[in-house]
Amino acid sequence: MELFYILLVLLVLTRAFGELAEQLGQPSLVGELVAGISLGAIVASFPESFPELSDLGNNPVFNSITDLGMFFLMLYAGVEMQPHKILKHAQGSLAVALGGMLVPLALGVGLGWVFLPESELRAAQCLFLGVALAITAVPATVRILTDLGQLNSLVGQTIVSAAVFDDLLSLVLLTWMTGVIVADTPPGTGEFLLLSGKVLLFFVLTGFGGRIIFPWGGRSMHRLKINEMEMSAVLVGAFAFAVLAELLGLHFIVGAFMAGLYFGRSTISEESYERVQQTLSGMTFGFLAPIFFASIGLQMHFSPVVDAPVFLIALTLCAFAGKILGAGAGARAIGFTSTESAAIGIGMSPRGAVELVIAGIALEAGLFDSGTGVVEHLFSAVVFMSVITTVVSPVMLAWVFRKRASEPPGKLPH
Repeated sequence: MELFYILLVLLVLTRAFGELAEQLGQPSLVGELVAGISLGAIVASFPESFPELSDLGNNPVFNSITDLGMFFLMLYAGVEMQPHKILKHAQGSLAVALGGMLVPLALGVGLGWVFLPESELRAAQCLFLGVALAITAVPATVRILTDLGQLNSLVGQTIVSAAVFDDLLSLVLLTWMTGVIVADTPPGTGEFLLLSGKVLLFFVLTGFGGRIIFPWGGRSMHRLKINEMEMSAVLVGAFAFAVLAELLGLHFIVGAFMAGLYFGRSTISEESYERVQQTLSGMTFGFLAPIFFASIGLQMHFSPVVDAPVFLIALTLCAFAGKILGAGAGARAIGFTSTESAAIGIGMSPRGAVELVIAGIALEAGLFDSGTGVVEHLFSAVVFMSVITTVVSPVMLAWVFRKRASEPPGKLPH
């Protein structure tokens, strides 16, 4: 009953706050995050009154549900997007991803060098800040673009494609950071070559599965009599790609996205495709996504606001500036207008799930142990920043898209 109570409270609150946000002209994601933040503040003030909600972060069943939220968001994004358009602009997306990765990384390392006190862990702490600013939360970005009706636009496809590239590049950064924390020395060339080989193998295997096995399965569907077999087949393919990704050391959301990408109208009948798409949309946005985004809001801590406000403001500004300047410059260089480039930079600003995973890895590795001043608030500040960027980005992006509607589109190279 405890789990059902938790889901009942979160779903009622997220739907109510989401509707309020829509009524105010904002994406429902904003309301869902605010619902989580509000509930988290109430629970923190009266923990004895809400024992079931006071320790959700350590509830394995609830954490599994939030993982499913990420999974379905990425699967839906893949189903919605068209592979030939992504491949057409893959080179441009990579340029955007590199800019959106390198500039925030430099800003984060520089910020740490200015604010963090001298210690044996200072270099690793600075690298942690750089990695934290460099990553984009792909599930949050997908939800924002979906709420704004821009997921299938050229700007939306560029944002998501670049964010997926960012996820792959972040694996290299994460390997480097964990190597520095655990061994006090960065990993060698061999480890990076091995990681690159795993990434290449993942795309080769998913390409074979998506281009050969998926179409063969789609052609065989009409022989089967079991109900909703198409939906089951999509989930089997997505779970298989997610397992493959994790076996190769990648994040499971990359596997879910690739499975959705290869599931197209040519894989099964048009009628079946529409039915599967609608079922995925209902499951994702009617249940799992609101729970996932509320869980992010629940993890916000307000201690940095009181104890390290200057550092928190600088961290949040660098988080936005790094993506807007870095990814925006890459977008401008390949032919997007200034407004479209700003939209791409803002669209890549949300942090969230992967951000919290990296913060958790650093926390478990003892990166913040025996810290004084800013260091003791470093973990909470990064969590606070990740929530703020995820809350503010859709508001900024909605305004930029309204402005863009009155401008001619950029002339991108073919």
